Amino acid sequence: MPDNKLPILVFGATGQQGGSVAAALLKAGWPVRAMVRDLAAPKAVRLSEAGVELVPGTFDDPDAMRAAMNGVHGVFSVQPSSPGGTVSDEDEIRYGMTIADLALESGVRHLVYTSGGAVGDRPTGMPHFDTKARIEAHIRGLSIVATIVRPAAFMELLVMPGFGLNEGRFTFFLKPDQAMQVLAVEDIGKLVAAIFADVGRFAGQTFEIASDSVTGRDLEALFSQAAGRPIAYARFSNDVLAANPFLAKLTALLDQGPLAGHADLETLRAINPELQTLRTWLSGSGRAAFEQALGAGGGWEYNA
Repeated sequence: MPDNKLPILVFGATGQQGGSVAAALLKAGWPVRAMVRDLAAPKAVRLSEAGVELVPGTFDDPDAMRAAMNGVHGVFSVQPSSPGGTVSDEDEIRYGMTIADLALESGVRHLVYTSGGAVGDRPTGMPHFDTKARIEAHIRGLSIVATIVRPAAFMELLVMPGFGLNEGRFTFFLKPDQAMQVLAVEDIGKLVAAIFADVGRFAGQTFEIASDSVTGRDLEALFSQAAGRPIAYARFSNDVLAANPFLAKLTALLDQGPLAGHADLETLRAINPELQTLRTWLSGSGRAAFEQALGAGGGWEYNA
């Protein structure tokens, strides 16, 4: 339950994960504060209209972040990463560590950091994930109550341009019978809201979060059903992987296990029974994005 109605500060509230968390916290009755670069930007205005308290600031301004943490109960920490093209890997690490340090300094009662599903005890060899491992280690070294979640691959990733849905096919990382866990972005907020509501249960924990597990054949069947016509599935060809080292490394991480996902789906559904399967997402909140992908060409870009 909200602690004396003190707010939760949500970083990245104009983005995917932060936006999901802000919406879920508002629904759960928490006052929500968000740090935004531009108070007049359309996404910021929509947050304000939804009831979010906005404060100006950027990840490069520790004083602004410190001021934003004044009087909050908790902090949700997410940072931009290098695949997005706006920051470096060292920027992401610095941002994540600085937020954790300032949360400790400001007496924040609960820090929730969102990491990545492939992050673990051993380096992956991919900076996108290993940056998050360094932030995790830093947080665990602080005397602050913290919870770290590692989201699986987003369902939204499946309907990005470049996988061939507009051509009646779907090409992806999975072998036909290989499984991978997935998660709708909006469900991240549902789980994070539950974590903030029960600090005694989740303090000190690090765990993966997902809501479904699918194989390549599942994707073929689900996409064909949702499209109302056959969508043939295939794994990326060797030529495609040879031409795209980033894609090849992600595929290798899936084959090796880290990217496949190891979340306890039964426990997570007990935390929030409203978590979506890919089938329910495709027929509900993901329907518009899927229909758009059926008619959209373009190149593939990683966005997680």
